[in-house]
Amino acid sequence: MSPWLLSISIAYLLGSIPFGYLLVLIFRKEDIRKTGSGNIGATNVARSGAKGLGILTLVLDALKGFLAVVIARHFAQQYGLPAQDLAAAAALAAVVGHCFPVWLGFRGGKGVATALGVFLALAPLTVLCLLGVFLVIVMLTKFVSLASIVAAALFPLFALPHATRTPIVLAGYILIPLIVILKHHQNIRRLLSGTENRFGSHKVAA
Repeated sequence: MSPWLLSISIAYLLGSIPFGYLLVLIFRKEDIRKTGSGNIGATNVARSGAKGLGILTLVLDALKGFLAVVIARHFAQQYGLPAQDLAAAAALAAVVGHCFPVWLGFRGGKGVATALGVFLALAPLTVLCLLGVFLVIVMLTKFVSLASIVAAALFPLFALPHATRTPIVLAGYILIPLIVILKHHQNIRRLLSGTENRFGSHKVAA
């Protein structure tokens, strides 16, 4: 198997591990898809009343994205391939795996934590800057979804000037934020209609 196909396959399979779903199923004997928004991500897990599992979901979802990029770089070094290209392709595959996992009928999370993990591996300084933006927006508006959308949209603007801008890197750095934003389409509608949940609210929109 070619290192490209191997790296992308591993990244997708790593990304597709539904940690939120598995943790709630194991520790609470519940299907998180039937709770709150039905999303398998950390926010819905936490809002279901399992804050500890929500934090663990966030960490594990970020870690799988980070590992996907690290593994891709290892293959790039081993086979003499362009590390930036292979890492960006693996990053995209990991986020796609999280958002569209084969194990759950391709209905996964919104990709924020997994994108955080791949971005930490690709551009750690950029992530630190965007984390500040995220926290400021959450503190001012109490909208986690809005903060996630804005941070995702800003990533290419912050990261690309310092990256090797090959076609694959450009595609990865643009498509990952785009997927995250598109997966927030329901949140965007609620933000525009004024019905989006604020951080700390116990009400959960469908």
